[in-house]
Amino acid sequence: MNLLKYSLRRILVMIPVLFGVLTVTFILSRSIPGDPVLALIQARGLRNFPIEVYNQTVSQLGLDDPIVVQYFRFLEELFTGNWGVSISIDRNEPVWDLIMQRLPRTIDLTLFSLFIGAYLGIKLGIKAATHRRETPDTIVRGLAILGVSIPIFFLGMTLQYLFGVLFPIFDPVGHSSAIYNDPPLVTGFYIIDALIAGEWYKIGDYIWHMVLPVFCLSFVMFSSISRHTRSSMLEELNRDYVRTARAKGCKEKDVIKGHALQNALIPTITIAGFNFASALAGSFFIEVTFGIVGIGQLFIDAIFLTDYWVLTALVFLITIIFILVNLITDIIYARIDPRIMYT
Repeated sequence: MNLLKYSLRRILVMIPVLFGVLTVTFILSRSIPGDPVLALIQARGLRNFPIEVYNQTVSQLGLDDPIVVQYFRFLEELFTGNWGVSISIDRNEPVWDLIMQRLPRTIDLTLFSLFIGAYLGIKLGIKAATHRRETPDTIVRGLAILGVSIPIFFLGMTLQYLFGVLFPIFDPVGHSSAIYNDPPLVTGFYIIDALIAGEWYKIGDYIWHMVLPVFCLSFVMFSSISRHTRSSMLEELNRDYVRTARAKGCKEKDVIKGHALQNALIPTITIAGFNFASALAGSFFIEVTFGIVGIGQLFIDAIFLTDYWVLTALVFLITIIFILVNLITDIIYARIDPRIMYT
């Protein structure tokens, strides 16, 4: 089976998963405590209002329709891009615009952390495997155990106190200094928009503010990836083909890079794909801890303010991202190892 057929087959398999997630989301969103109608009316500045106003608002939102009708309308609106407007977070703001304003900040945080965590995890995981039971191995394993043991929000608060209060090197909250306004919105990505606007000085300020959040998230990614890389590399270094290469007089550097590394990276690629999902979930905690306005904070606001439309749109978007990441991970996995067939 070629790559195209394999990809199409995986997409077809993911369709029931997508519908299952959306169905559960629809049910849970209607079950969480809170009244979106009351929240919307109060957001309009009304406190004492007649019941007719409440009933009229219910009818406008379509919440008086049978639940089955609401469900299929919910699916239709999601797949046609008609995600509605926010009813409580940012009243009458289109949900799509609201998400697109905040998504780039989360993507920045997630991708920066994943790249740094993956690079250091692979690099130091190999170092630990090739220096087993020596000082580098002990240090890497100790850091990895610490990273998988400590809650990410606690790590964030600890760094905020140490480097934001006790030793005020970094600003503990926000993505930029209060004296700077965000650059004019073009792409939503702060660095790109600052480049387009010619406001170069804001780039350094943004990077400086992102050091602590990115460190927290990348440290967790590093911990997971380094452990799996070390384990895979140790397994490969004990295989017969590596011993044969050494017996033929190959340099240790060539044995590692030319023989063992490629095979050791195969399971690591899968772990990196899983870690993207972990990084995205972890970014929610980091955004709340460091006061970064991203989709994590938006997701939490949607839950507490009972904003159905924002909540379901976010779940739909995140599910699509996870499906695409898993598909890309499987394709890369198969491309690295020619022995793996598309079945």
